[in-house]
Formats: sequence, C-alpha cells, structure tokens
Amino acid sequence: MVSPAAILKRYWGYDGFRPLQADIIESVIAGHDTLGLMPTGGGKSITFQVPTMMHDGLTLVVTPIVSLMKDQCDALVKRRIKAAYLHAGLTRAESRRVIENCLYGNYKFLYISPERLSNDYFISYFRQMPVRLIVVDEAHCISQWGYDFRPSFLHISKARAIFPAAPVLALTASATAPVADDIIARLEFRPGFQRFAQSFSRPNIVYVARNTEDKMGQMLRVLSNVGGSAIVYVRSRRKTKEIADWLTAQGIRAVHYHAGLSTEEKADKQNRWKDDEIRVIVATNAFGMGIDKPDVRVVIHYDLPTSLEEYYQEAGRAGRDGRKAYAVLLAAGFDKATLHRKLTEMFPPKEFIRKVYELLGNFLDVPVGEGYGNTYEFNFSMFCKVFELPKRQALSALKILSQATYIDFIEEIDTQARVLIVARKEELYNIRTENRDVDPVLQMLLRSYTGLFADYVFINEDTLAYKLGMTADRIYSALIELGRLHLIHYVPRKRTPFIVYLTSRELPAHVLIPRSCYEERQAVVKRRMDAMEEYAFADGCRENFILRYFNEQRSEGCDHCDYCIAERQNRVAEGPLSLENGVKYMLSNGARTLDEMVATLSHPRQAIVKHLRELLDEGVVTYDEASGRFTLPK
Repeated sequence: MVSPAAILKRYWGYDGFRPLQADIIESVIAGHDTLGLMPTGGGKSITFQVPTMMHDGLTLVVTPIVSLMKDQCDALVKRRIKAAYLHAGLTRAESRRVIENCLYGNYKFLYISPERLSNDYFISYFRQMPVRLIVVDEAHCISQWGYDFRPSFLHISKARAIFPAAPVLALTASATAPVADDIIARLEFRPGFQRFAQSFSRPNIVYVARNTEDKMGQMLRVLSNVGGSAIVYVRSRRKTKEIADWLTAQGIRAVHYHAGLSTEEKADKQNRWKDDEIRVIVATNAFGMGIDKPDVRVVIHYDLPTSLEEYYQEAGRAGRDGRKAYAVLLAAGFDKATLHRKLTEMFPPKEFIRKVYELLGNFLDVPVGEGYGNTYEFNFSMFCKVFELPKRQALSALKILSQATYIDFIEEIDTQARVLIVARKEELYNIRTENRDVDPVLQMLLRSYTGLFADYVFINEDTLAYKLGMTADRIYSALIELGRLHLIHYVPRKRTPFIVYLTSRELPAHVLIPRSCYEERQAVVKRRMDAMEEYAFADGCRENFILRYFNEQRSEGCDHCDYCIAERQNRVAEGPLSLENGVKYMLSNGARTLDEMVATLSHPRQAIVKHLRELLDEGVVTYDEASGRFTLPK
C-alpha cells in the first residue's frame, strides 16, 4: 500500500504533515471512529483527503457551508481528483447527474449539506454507493450545546446506520469538553474511537483587548502601527460598507464583504485581497471559512462576537504562516447592553414563535396536515414585510422552530447561473426566433465555456454582457429564449433561503417548544455571552482565559498578550530605563520590526524611534535592512 506521506507528496506536493494530521490519518486508516479538534488553518481537509486516496471507495463529506463545498471540490478537480457536491440550490436534474456519477463514475468525494440526508430520493441511491468513510466537518453543529447547532446535522446518524462499517471522522476547530462529548454520543462512535486535540494556544498571536469609546480611531491606530494584510470583523452588513469607505478615505485600501453580495462580487473582492491589491477586508462572519491566506497580520473585531468559540475561530485567521500576528478586540461600555439585547432577540416569546410558524404556513400556502418532506423556496424579506414582523426576532423564531424539528430553515444559498446544452449540435445551426440576440449569445457561450454538452457549466451573465456589449437584461432574455426553444437548460443565478417541512403543518396550539430548544439553550447562550464579556473587560492573561474556556490549564501567563506585556512593564522601574528595558526584552525573544514594537510597547512611536537610534549608535542593537528587523548582537 502506498504510504500517506507518498500520497501527500503526489497530490498536494507537501513534504510532511502538520501537527496531528498524521495521527488522525493513521486512526482513520485503522478503521477507528475519530474526533479531530484542530485550530482554524490547521489543515483539517488533508486528514480525510489523504486516506480517501488510499482506498477504492467513496468518501461522504457532510458540511453546512455551501461555498466551502464548491471551493474544496474545485481544488480537488484541479489535482485531477474526481469530486462532486450536492446542496438545496441544485435542480433535480443536476442532483441526478451528481448521484449517477457517484454510483458509476468512480468519484472519490461527495460533499453534501446535512439536510440532504433527510431526502428519501437521495437516500434510496445513497444506499448503493461504495461509501468507505463518512466525514462530518464543523462537527460542533451536531451538538445541542455547540455555538452553531444545526438540527439538520442530526440526520447524519442515518448515514452511520446505512454504512455501519465505514468509520466516522468528525472535525471542528472549536469545541468545549461537553460539546466534544456530545459529538461523540450523537455520532454513535464505536468502542475504540480515537480523540485528537491540538492545543488551543497560538504562541504567535498577540491577543489584545482595547476598551475604548473611539473604536474608529483605535482601529486606525492599529492598522497604522501594524503592517500587512488585515481583516476587520463587524456584526452587520451596513457597517461593512461604512467602515470600508471610511478606511479608504483615510488612505487605507479596503473593501467590504458580506453574504448579501453576488457570487461574482464576493469572489472579486476576496481575490483582490488575497493578491494584496486590497489591504483590509471589512466583513461579517460570512467571510473566512475556507479562506487560505496565511500572511494575515492582524484581525480586528470591531464588534463583540456572541461567544468565545466564534472569536477564537475568527481571530485564528491571523498568522497562519506561524509568524507574529495580532488579534485585537475593540470593546466599549455599550457593547454590554448590545449583547444583552441580542440575547432577547435570539429568544423571542414562545407565542411569537408559534405566530411565526402559523404565518409561515400561510405564506407558503401549506395546508394544515400537509407539507411533510416538501422543500419550499422562501423569500424571508418579503415574509417579514407582508406580516410586518421584526426581522431579527423572526429569524430567531425560524431557527428555534428548526431546533424543535418542525422545519429545517436553510439560510440564504447563492446559486450561480449554469447552462447545459440539451440539443444536438446540428440543431444549433437552424434556430428560428425573432430574438436577434439569441445567435450571438449562443456563439459566445460555445466559445467561452467547455463541457456544455456533457454537464451543467457555471456561467457569468455579466461576463457575457461585457464581451458582447449588451445589457445583462438582453443576455438573460436570450438565454430564456434558448431554454424555451429546448436548446439549452438554463438555471438563472438567484439567492434564496429554503424551508423544509420535517412534519406536516400543525395548528399553532399544537406547536411545542421543548425546554432543550429554549430555556436550556438560552442559559447556554447567556453563559457564552457572559464569558465573551468577561474576556473583553476583565483583567488577566488573554490567552490563558481562552485556554481555560476550552478546558486547558496553564499556570503561567502567555507573556505576549496585552495584559502580560503591561504587567511586565509595570514591574520595571518608572523612569528613562522603562522604554529601554521594554525594547531589550522584546529583542531578547527574537528579531522585531519597528511596527511590532510600536504595537506592543505602550510608548509613542516617536519615542521608540528616537531610542532605537540611540541604541544603534551605541552598538547595543543592530538593524537588517533586508528584513526591516532589529536584533541584539550575539
């Protein structure tokens, strides 16, 4: 048998594994159910992709992130590895083609969203697939006590029952001990299962919490003092644009990013940022999953997340290259009230939840006693407008109804436009239509995209419009006409949520909200928010606070967070020697740039520059122009 190291080298070009990767791979190869707790950027996908290439069967990957499915499939296909994915945004015909390829096409990977396992049509074919490994990504979503619980993840036990011999690999970047135990129980891990956990310590990340009412000014100071690529996280779509525009006005190249942008806009902004054309991307938490940019030097949280799990995952996108990076949290007094308001919004009164359930059935025209197993496209904004519902509370109500297993609410899926040519080639030369745009649009399709006769191909209507000098409406009209003539099958781009009824529609009086979905979960969410608030405002080593939260213990401080640095400086005598000692201490732990010293030491930039010049003149420190770093002579 070819070794895992040889597979890694052949397909990915790496000479060795990262920490824990080899251990998890060996466990999976040995047939053990396995839980892998690996930090963001730790290389989780390698732990199932390598063993898959060592066996003849199919690996099922269950993940809630549609964009990640596509990204990973595209990356595998580029390496000439056959992979496909299914999600609720695909048409029935597209889904059938994927399923047939998995049955007969010797595919190695099938990525699915968890709700797919509640689909009887899929299950009937799934039973016939040669599944050898089941992977659950973002496994904390299966736990009632996880910060991002998804009821649809509970369907995964069906896959386990159908293929009892296939080991299960569960992966997540952040899980407390109770959540990890719950994952193991819900996935019915067999005796002999293995658990691997990498330390939650990130020695290269400097955790900083700044209590300030002037968040904009503080953010600008951080970005001015720390060079390199940056992410600024906020908690509303409106703020992403406001802050990005403000940073641009200050001379910092910035763009905004959120889930409401089109696929093309998101891809363009993401690529410009990855290529360093843009320095700062201001985003909601929709940005980051699957983003492979190792040289992010600073992640700033402008708003408080609702849990330390979220904060740790997002902050962990800094410094994946192992070099020094900063995770800065900006907190103000009003943030406490904001967190408490969010808790109220996340758990609206039960009567309001029942009202939302009733109005949902009316909106989708689902009669009482009907709807079981059916999937409905759902315009959430229109729903709230028609019934004059507050959006945040209505969204929370739908999520609680999902947790109570009345419905499955699949939030916004952005489906890219795609085309399949269904006519024979000779039929394309004799088209009869009054729409003069049809022929040039068809010819441009054929010139711009390959494989149109074999399968659905993603297209970009805006690109076609640019190439042909037409409006997007004309392109759309021509594609619709080609579909009407039965020459192509055209699926327009759209962005829509879905509702799946998991039970027949009930009368509101019969809708029961269990304690586990409301009171108990409310208590868990409050504890998480309290921990986030304490981290932001309390004294103490930041990294140790995070480690304790994830059940790791360490007696000494990290020595590099803002609190530990301040404590060390307080121990130094007041006076002219305090700056000298601070500089020498930093340099005693390795070479440092000026920006790194300014960001860490509580002294003005001008004072640090002046002092470094004096130390250079005295020969106490040396400076390397190539790297821009100061060092202590050996």
